[in-house]
This record gives sequence, C-alpha cells and structure tokens, in this order.
Amino acid sequence: MDSTYLAQAIRLATENVAADGGPFGAVVVTAEGAAFEGVNRVTANNDPTAHAEVTAIRNACAALGTFDLTGAVLYTSCEPCPMCLASSLWARVDRVVFAADRHDAASAGFDDAVFYEYFETPLEERSMQVTQLSVDGTPSMAPFDAWTSDANRTDY
Repeated sequence: MDSTYLAQAIRLATENVAADGGPFGAVVVTAEGAAFEGVNRVTANNDPTAHAEVTAIRNACAALGTFDLTGAVLYTSCEPCPMCLASSLWARVDRVVFAADRHDAASAGFDDAVFYEYFETPLEERSMQVTQLSVDGTPSMAPFDAWTSDANRTDY
C-alpha cells in the first residue's frame, strides 16, 4: 500500500502546480485506512505554514475530531521540512514515507538547509534571535500553573 499512497501524494503535488500551488502533496492514512489529502497552498493562501503535510494533518484531525493520529502514516511527495516533521511528531504520526529528498527539493529552488542548520548554530549566531525575558510582576509560570491545576484540561 505504501507505493499506492506515495503515488497519490506525487500526483497531488504535480496537479497542485497547475492550481497555483507549490509542487508538494501529502496523504495521511489512518490505522483504519481512512485517507486525507493535503497540498501546498503557501502562496495561494499567503500562509507560510500551509505545507502539504501540515494541510493533510489538519484535514485528518478536523475530519476525525482529534489531534492524535497515532497509528497513521504520512505519505509525502518530498522529504518533510523541519516544520512538517515537527507537526508529524506533534500529531503522533507513526511513520513518514517520502519520494524526493531535501536535495531534490533544493535543486528545484526549495532549499531548507538554512532551517536544518538553524538548530545546529550557536544561539548568539542564529539568524533569528529568540530571547527569554522576565516581566516584573508577571510570573512566567502562571500559564503552566493554571494548566496543571485545571482538573478539566485535555492532556496532549
């Protein structure tokens, strides 16, 4: 079944180019066999997070009414970027199967190397600085204290 769903992701990616989208497609298949598609709509929707994998995960979760895709497989036309891989981890996808790799994507103008390198770069040398700041009178742990004391929370 892997090759069938991977071929579907590649077809979606190819067709999406004609629909003013990026050349990326993805399919999430649940353990029960339900399939949910996603295509890259970054430029079409002016949404930098609208990668095919994220879109497929969003579609699956919305349709299933859950944020937990345990047992699912993500088939994608290209190796997931760090954001898409992290999204797959957060969704608890069991496995990712991809066709083209990051080097193939780079040869077509989609070079994610800077994102992979970002986490390997020392904090003070990173292209985007991320800084922790304390605010007088506002405890930084307040949201977490509220979370841990809420007996009605939905753990994730």
